[in-house]
Amino acid sequence: MDPLSDRSAASRCAGRTVRRVGLRGCLGTSFSRRVFHSGAILLALASVVTVTPSRAQLGTREVVLATTTSTRDAGLLDVLGPAFERASRYRVLTVAVGSGQALRMARRGDADVVLAHSPDAERQLEAAGLVRNRRRVMYNDFVIVGPRADPAAIRGMPEAVRALQAVFRRGAPFFSRGDESGTHALERRLWRRAGIEPAGDWYRETGQGMGATLTIAQERRAYTLADRGTYLAWRGRDDLDILVEGDTALFNQYHVMEVSPTNAPRVNAAGGKAFADFLVSAEGQRLIRDFGVERYGRALFVPNAVVPAQR
Repeated sequence: MDPLSDRSAASRCAGRTVRRVGLRGCLGTSFSRRVFHSGAILLALASVVTVTPSRAQLGTREVVLATTTSTRDAGLLDVLGPAFERASRYRVLTVAVGSGQALRMARRGDADVVLAHSPDAERQLEAAGLVRNRRRVMYNDFVIVGPRADPAAIRGMPEAVRALQAVFRRGAPFFSRGDESGTHALERRLWRRAGIEPAGDWYRETGQGMGATLTIAQERRAYTLADRGTYLAWRGRDDLDILVEGDTALFNQYHVMEVSPTNAPRVNAAGGKAFADFLVSAEGQRLIRDFGVERYGRALFVPNAVVPAQR
């Protein structure tokens, strides 16, 4: 079980943790905006049947945010979602999945706004005209974590690629998210740069979010790639240390993108823009800057939006 999944703002539905903001019920990771247009549809999620309301029932006050599990697992959404709701006339329905899945939701018109950290895939969607007004929001960095004993002897290596090569040579266990997330996309780029096609008993894919993957890596005394924010917020750091950090290849930029209403008439373009504007506003950036400081002694994300001048 993901140790981050017991937040009061989350609910356990069909074995998946789903962030709820201002909506009664359960939206699983297979959630599709199309249910809003076909009335109350029964969704079978791992043998659990959930009835979701139609878009007509919800109206235009709801904004569907497709975002990454890292923003959920770190707890940032527990701050940003309610703050946006207080400042606006909207409610946020958050679907936390890998960046690849979040961007596919945008492609289908199943979300109004996307917060992701997979720049290559984002640019492709932007070039196709499926998202617009792509803006920087914040950044943190990735780290390679592993067992304190460090059987591959990578602790303190300055280059992530060299560290992965050492893990490969040793045949030390490595767990990948394997979920087409931004984290997974970066990991695959690093393996390619290392000249390695990871496969074999030492390499496994969890198909899970960052918190769950960290838990599995700790249980199996394995290495994995994680974003620093989720690692710091994760509660199980008993024997899983940051071993490689500081490489410029591990920089992790988040962008917010509004979904184009040309994708589908169901897209709430006004609501998506309102949420995106909030993230890059002075207030949104302040909340990001302060998040985590009191509890962890440092911010988990660094805001870097171009904040509009105050009038």
